Amino acid sequence: MSDPTGVVFPLDPTSGRRSTTATGRAVVADALRGVDPVGAASAERETNWRQGYLPHFRRLVEAGLTSPEAAHDIARGGLASLHERMHWAGPAGEQPLESAFLDPAAPAHPTASEATGRHTAAEPLGCETVHGAGTPDRLLSVPYAGERLSGEALRRRLDLWVQAGTLEPTCAEAVRLVVDNPDWLDLSDRTVVVLGAAAEMGPLRSLLRWGADVAAVDLPRRDLWDRLLGDTRRLAGSITVPVRSGDGPLAARAGADLVHDLGAVTRWVAGLAGPLVLGNYVYADGETNVRVSTAVDALTQQVVRAKGREDVALAFLATPTDVFAVPGADVERSVDSYAHRRTSKVLRVPLRTVSGGRLLRRSYVPGQDPGVNDSVVLQQGPNYLLAKRLQRWRATAYRAEGGLVSFKVAPPTRTRSVLKNRALAAAYAGAHRFGVEVFEPGTANTLMAALLVHDLRTGSPALAAPWQDEAYAAVHGGLWTCAYDPRSALGIAALLGIASAR
Repeated sequence: MSDPTGVVFPLDPTSGRRSTTATGRAVVADALRGVDPVGAASAERETNWRQGYLPHFRRLVEAGLTSPEAAHDIARGGLASLHERMHWAGPAGEQPLESAFLDPAAPAHPTASEATGRHTAAEPLGCETVHGAGTPDRLLSVPYAGERLSGEALRRRLDLWVQAGTLEPTCAEAVRLVVDNPDWLDLSDRTVVVLGAAAEMGPLRSLLRWGADVAAVDLPRRDLWDRLLGDTRRLAGSITVPVRSGDGPLAARAGADLVHDLGAVTRWVAGLAGPLVLGNYVYADGETNVRVSTAVDALTQQVVRAKGREDVALAFLATPTDVFAVPGADVERSVDSYAHRRTSKVLRVPLRTVSGGRLLRRSYVPGQDPGVNDSVVLQQGPNYLLAKRLQRWRATAYRAEGGLVSFKVAPPTRTRSVLKNRALAAAYAGAHRFGVEVFEPGTANTLMAALLVHDLRTGSPALAAPWQDEAYAAVHGGLWTCAYDPRSALGIAALLGIASAR
């Protein structure tokens, strides 16, 4: 680990190093312990966590299906374990994570700010607001295939997506409600805090187009803020940003580092007026993803304590490349597609034979309700899955406590982070051959923003079981309904994608 300050993994007492493997394995075991002690012991005994992590993350989902209480216990156990194990490393040395909030004058980098321009916690963050010059858009429109779809055209596209198995019928119903209630796009009654403001999948530009007041947090990088502030000035909403002291242009002073300036950012967010929507859209590569996701979760707890649950709604986007329990209707559709797929008699049998059964497997055992869909891409690794599971656990726990949560499974999307992985980019290029639609970022983030509006306006009531809350209005791109286990078709999709690109 190259940066041992701020929110950090704990030191392994045996090796003296910060081990993401030891921490991830222990957190999964702790989450399972109260519900599935056999599964917890199995996770603890896993000697090759980087390659063998998947069955244990799957078990987290399966063990939570026995009852809502089991799912709640897993979520709370996982959250408690991660918060207990992750540390805060500042000038006073390595301390419990809570220490990040105790001393306003204790930055993680006590001497680095002058040299690097990084804000330190000794300097309270200020606020500056930029107002857009545009007119608020009160018509929901979604960019798709070179057009902007609204009204009846958008309703027809939703119907087509449902018919193709690209998204859940509840998603189409939710978006139709937003179409039918254009006044819902006026979010002037609350501030939407967008953590990870520059994220391609985030709702920032849609919210600004609709005239919302957004509080935006992202890294202090001038190029990033030049782009975000420029977009704001052209659109209709306002953006409030954390700023460091100084006389330079706003883009050079804006932004904050959640991993290293956690206390300062938390105080800044807690000081925002009015009801908040706390939107978690952060992402980073490798182990930093866990560190920044932990920072956001710790911030979330502090802000809820400061403002009260009634004044803080939480919003999350889940990755489709994870393990989810899915409705029986998706299982039926997949089973039927497997039985009637054209490749069933031509390619499936010989491919399964030569691969030892690894290729083109069926996704589900017929009759499962719910089924368990495993769309994990192994190359993304256990740190990625732990960071995303942390967000799922917080959504489950907060909803159980009576808080308002908007948690949505986002579609597979051609984001920059995906396309820089050549194997995954090739697989996405060939995914349509297996009934999976990969979305463009503009389509995906606008659709997700519309679902956020729906949840804020309808209250997003908790369903009978946490797995149903996660599946509600999911936009899985067809990963839940396709004929084959997604990972068993990934390699073939990649080969077909490379071929079509050539």
